[in-house]
Amino acid sequence: MLTLKDLSIKGYERVVEITEKAVGLHAFIAIHDLRLGPALGGIRIYPYRSEQEALTDVLRLAKGMTYKSAVAQSGLGGGKSVIMADPKNQKTKQLLYAFGEAINLLEGQYIGAEDLGSTPEDLMVIYEKTPYMCALPTATSSGDPSRFTAWGVFKGIQAVCQTLWNTPSVEGKTIAIQGLGSVGAKLLDHLFWHGAKLIISDINEKKALELGRLYGSTVVSHDKILSTPCDILAPCALGAIINQDSIAKLHCKAIAGAANNQLLSPECGVSLMQKGILYAPDFILNSGGLISAAGEFGLHGYNPIEVRHKVSQLYHTLLLIFKKSTEQHKTPDQIADELAEYNLNNGVGKRVHPIIFKK
Repeated sequence: MLTLKDLSIKGYERVVEITEKAVGLHAFIAIHDLRLGPALGGIRIYPYRSEQEALTDVLRLAKGMTYKSAVAQSGLGGGKSVIMADPKNQKTKQLLYAFGEAINLLEGQYIGAEDLGSTPEDLMVIYEKTPYMCALPTATSSGDPSRFTAWGVFKGIQAVCQTLWNTPSVEGKTIAIQGLGSVGAKLLDHLFWHGAKLIISDINEKKALELGRLYGSTVVSHDKILSTPCDILAPCALGAIINQDSIAKLHCKAIAGAANNQLLSPECGVSLMQKGILYAPDFILNSGGLISAAGEFGLHGYNPIEVRHKVSQLYHTLLLIFKKSTEQHKTPDQIADELAEYNLNNGVGKRVHPIIFKK
């Protein structure tokens, strides 16, 4: 029997624990903020070691989505969901059906999308049970968001180059990519064609070696990438990898990547600034996928050209954040947070027209 249990979490609109023992479903949906519109966030399927680990992750990710949506002025709020399961051997159609039914019971407050461990095919299974989905592989949807996420990260790296070296060109710059998933691999492609010197790493060593050969990149082990000397480090795997231990090992001039919640704590941003490392706030840099998904909900439907233009503007957003960071003697992530809070508190980008979901 499908069970939804509301959890009281300060600062969140709604947090729900979902279980259906018959199909092995144990999940959480966190809706952080609805002031600017319904909450959108990916469905992460991951073999968490404990309920607390899963809950901590979904809360961090949902808040990050709120800030990401607010700065992007997407007309959406922030949410996220996590399913405690190994996507390789525990993800079944029955489990996905049950999760879709849980989303449906939230009546549009939360809109699901692809994330780590979930695939376009999974989304279509969930979609059979609920219309509250986006970024689907259909003719009227936006499809795989990773191409726009990767493009946004590339534009962010160009903003880093402009700030540090007075040119947006990445040519000749040594850039180390941690994680070669759907976003990391596409970022690798952009950087290759624009002349960067590339160092790459992935937990899947075979994949790293194959891409290293294709792109003439230096391959290092996944446990060495953070300490490898480079101009720009691009984390494109899991979050919380920038902590006091890893900061001590860094040999880069900037950090600009696609991973969510890269800083373990705000104090890490201060430590990076003290070390002279420019940090590009991840929820700005990786918002291209969100912008693409939000493009579905415009009055005239999805237009990839308009989405591309909006994602490209992240370059100018990052330049502004870096400029204010220098002027105000604050970390870039502090400036980005303040920008998000301003938009939330003042209704900047608030959705005017309701989203009509159709099956």
